Amino acid sequence: MTDKRALRAELRARRKAFVAGGPTPPAPPPLFLHALRPGAIVASYVPIGSEADPARFDAAVRAAGASLAWPVVLDRESPISFHVDDAMRDGPFGLRQPSDASPAVAPDIILTPLVGFDAAGNRLGQGRAITTGRSRAGRTRCEIGIAWSVQRVDALPCDPWDVPLHAIVTETDLFLTGVHP
Repeated sequence: MTDKRALRAELRARRKAFVAGGPTPPAPPPLFLHALRPGAIVASYVPIGSEADPARFDAAVRAAGASLAWPVVLDRESPISFHVDDAMRDGPFGLRQPSDASPAVAPDIILTPLVGFDAAGNRLGQGRAITTGRSRAGRTRCEIGIAWSVQRVDALPCDPWDVPLHAIVTETDLFLTGVHP
């Protein structure tokens, strides 16, 4: 299937049915835990609907003395930015997010929800752009998808602007891709 809109609908239905069974949310793997350092910035998200909840990752970030940043979405066309501000408000598309008045930061690690993924690390998301680039220390940041196992497909259609994730964590597995930060 190459139609992203139809594939999103199919995978959202699959995800919703799976979550109705009450699965245990994904846990942070040792590789993630070892990457956490005081002063590091990890971007997380507030899950919507049947998205996999990153709360266990968030707790590990706080326990390690790292900072959590949250996405700020202005509209469908603008890239997502990240802000270290726990005062959440209602944003567009049913999102909970901090004010865009707080300063934007460059996360070292980004935890991202997704609609679907494949073994190559390709992500099917909501169709909004995640800003790309380098972290504060000049390193390419690490992007980790948080998902349910039922969201995996054999292959996803990719556009030239699609960037594969470095890893995907589900309730049952850790998928490391050939992409290295």
